[in-house]
Amino acid sequence: MHSCTLLQDVSNYQPDTLDLNTDAKAAAYWFPCFRELVNKFAKQAANSQLDDPSAEQRAAQFQAAYLHQLEEHQSNIANNRGKVVLGTSELLKLNETMLRRYGFTDPWLRQKQQENAAAKARLKQRLQEIDDIANEDARWTELVRGVLAGNMFDWGAQAIASILEQDSNFGLHAALERIEQRPWLLDNLDAWLQRLHLSPAHKCAVIFVDNSGVDVVLGVLPFVRELLRRGTKVLLCANSEPSLNDVTSRELSALLDDCACQCDVLNSAWRSGRLLVYANGQSGPCLDMRTLPRELCDAIAANETDLLVIEGMGRALHTNLNAQFACETLKLAVVKNRWLAKYLGGDKMFAVICKYEHS
Repeated sequence: MHSCTLLQDVSNYQPDTLDLNTDAKAAAYWFPCFRELVNKFAKQAANSQLDDPSAEQRAAQFQAAYLHQLEEHQSNIANNRGKVVLGTSELLKLNETMLRRYGFTDPWLRQKQQENAAAKARLKQRLQEIDDIANEDARWTELVRGVLAGNMFDWGAQAIASILEQDSNFGLHAALERIEQRPWLLDNLDAWLQRLHLSPAHKCAVIFVDNSGVDVVLGVLPFVRELLRRGTKVLLCANSEPSLNDVTSRELSALLDDCACQCDVLNSAWRSGRLLVYANGQSGPCLDMRTLPRELCDAIAANETDLLVIEGMGRALHTNLNAQFACETLKLAVVKNRWLAKYLGGDKMFAVICKYEHS
């Protein structure tokens, strides 16, 4: 594992936005939150292996082990304060580590497969909706809104899981209506649009993606297609290992095989190597840019990457929100947690983070 060449200062890079060892209010909220979430994760784990008579017992063991480790973290706050950063990323990764320990390698696989199939069937329609927007600013605005709305489809967020469980027809257009209207909580969209107008196309964009289904197919791929049209090469980076309903690099490659045939731009780029998929070295839903595979780091450097796009709450909010990078950066996420929205200065559920930073 290696540090990304795009880090502005590797020695001072701290991915975590929160430190539960030093922020008492954050700790008071997040520890009970994770104690509640593990109930859902244990149930999901058991339901993912209904044909295995040991699944329910292993799910209970997973839950007990997770809660024990959570208690250890909380009881050690006083000893670790100022010495070790304990971010929400650690508690999210712990969930995946414990699930694998008890034999649950991919509890959300069935949901991912169903949502990918449904999203693929709607891709051509979404691309046509984008193409019908003649004004460039309006088109890019809709593309960014599409990425944000797609990011709503996150089974790891309790507020979203409740919506998806209650409404099986909840789709991209419904999500577009739910996300915060502009001005957003953190709104640098105008600066991004201005950059597209005034400067040449980027040489290469590296995009760290998030969820399967609507998110990556109907949100990210139309955005990618527009970059490709401008002449930008695109490296799509997805998880090395399953985590919640996040897409993995292997799944993303298979998705592109299916989706590219619906669009000449995507198909040409996918076949010619102007659109590539890489594993990001992560096994949880967050992103530590110090732990990327060498192959990805080499590709970022060799292609003279000058645009970094980080999408989703785990990668762009729980981690990397305040991180500084050596190239232009666009961080996109919907805040699917009311406490976190208030912490960041907002007062609405589904507040939007659109943070554009020039290098």
